[in-house]
Amino acid sequence: MSARLPDRVGVIGGGRMGAGIAHAFLMAGTPVVVVERDTDSASAARDRVLTAIEGSVRRGAPAPEPDHLVTTVDWDVLRGCGLVVEAVPELPELKREALRRAEGLLEPLAVLASNTSSLSIDGLASGLRRPGAFLGMHFFNPVPASALVEVVAGTATAPSALDLATGWVAALGKTPVVVQDSPGFASSRLGVLLGVEAVRMVEEGVASPEDIDAAMTLGYKHPVGPLRLTDIVGLDVRLDIAEYLASELGPRFEPPELLRRMVADGLLGRKSGRGFYDWSDETGGTGGTAGEGGGGVSRDPGRPR
Repeated sequence: MSARLPDRVGVIGGGRMGAGIAHAFLMAGTPVVVVERDTDSASAARDRVLTAIEGSVRRGAPAPEPDHLVTTVDWDVLRGCGLVVEAVPELPELKREALRRAEGLLEPLAVLASNTSSLSIDGLASGLRRPGAFLGMHFFNPVPASALVEVVAGTATAPSALDLATGWVAALGKTPVVVQDSPGFASSRLGVLLGVEAVRMVEEGVASPEDIDAAMTLGYKHPVGPLRLTDIVGLDVRLDIAEYLASELGPRFEPPELLRRMVADGLLGRKSGRGFYDWSDETGGTGGTAGEGGGGVSRDPGRPR
């Protein structure tokens, strides 16, 4: 089901994911306001979004109206937004802080969403006055090119909010996948399990990273192998999510010692120039996810004050 997009969308945090979400709504014709923690971060967020828009326009997409993008440190711009998406890093209290502050500015019919890739929606809803209007909207990176958005229903999420969110995703030209609140949801849970097992296979000397990845890309038609994807996501991000899932779901998610050792040694993948592969010839790689890690480039964009 498709739906008319909100008259205005707010995004809290203008890092990699927040900028991608803003870009998606802008290209669909919706004005967007992005809230950041300081003026330098707001300026960087604006540059990030405008660079993405320029790329889309070069590929033939119509340019959005120039005044449709506002980046600011002023949270009051969220007033009047029909949808606000929180896209700060995967730190539960930081997210809860941002969500509580945003909720106090929204109209009763507005929807509040988190772009978390693995944290409990019910846990993030603690402290909200209107948990029925809250849900997860897990966008995938890069947002403009990804066809999927995981829409996560918490225990208290109202059917009307869920219907609006799935309709908005469809209006963006993406496919909504509805899942119930559970650690890692569907995508991160499956993706991390595959990635962790691939790391364990390297640790045990079963095969090289290149051959493990080739087995999955050629044998199972995955677009990218689990170890190259781990490098792209960031080994530190993978480790954090695996530890969280292990605490919630049991030892099958327990990170291998090799993963812990590589993170301790600073071998984080593309963003550090080295992981299971050598990325030293690439520039501008910031880690980031085909789904994992809902946060931005800085550690605390949009931190409420």
